[in-house]
Amino acid sequence: MHTQIMVALDVDTLDEARALLKSIGPDVLWFKVGKQLFTRHGPDAVSLLKAAGKKVFLDLKFHDIPNTVGQAVRSAAFLGADLTNVHAGGGPAMLEAAARAGREAGIQVIAVTVLTSLDAAQLQAVGVNIPPADQVARLARLAKTAGLQGVVCSAREITLMRQTFGPDFLLVVPGIRPAGSDLGDQKRVMTPRQATEAGADFLVIGRPITGDPDPAAAAARILREIAGA
Repeated sequence: MHTQIMVALDVDTLDEARALLKSIGPDVLWFKVGKQLFTRHGPDAVSLLKAAGKKVFLDLKFHDIPNTVGQAVRSAAFLGADLTNVHAGGGPAMLEAAARAGREAGIQVIAVTVLTSLDAAQLQAVGVNIPPADQVARLARLAKTAGLQGVVCSAREITLMRQTFGPDFLLVVPGIRPAGSDLGDQKRVMTPRQATEAGADFLVIGRPITGDPDPAAAAARILREIAGA
């Protein structure tokens, strides 16, 4: 598949989400609903996007006992989400429960490996004493073995994921920053062009689009950058 962008609707209200949806226009199909918007407005956030004909990545990063996560995946499918995710650190049994629920409910499920806000020092602080790329590979293999469709990884691990797991393993990549953008709290970043050339399937982009005075123009610039890769 060709690389697509997902706009992260990291806003507080449905009115803000609705305004962004209108201002970005038809060129972006996929949108991400995460904890900030979903915790306030729940299923209405998904319904807003589905009513507009959009695809939804419900980014809630489920991490719990296997039965609970399996039921949560089913609930995400019931809401109309097209893609959801779990933490790979939940272990093999949890990942298998998520994969099974996804197959039965008709929703794609991917695993979060290492958050893009974490670098080697942050990982060491929580007892992971191997480089981020090695931890990503370890967790991605757990996800692949369990039957999940792919992973969330940083742009710096795209090439490793492609080399290890082949072209059909879905790679959803946050931490994308156009050249010159503020890095914010992201540690392991790339530009849209670099990530596209490395083989990302989806680029999750929030503030460089949603924080721009003209979100449609910002999205169009990124789409042109991807097309030129």
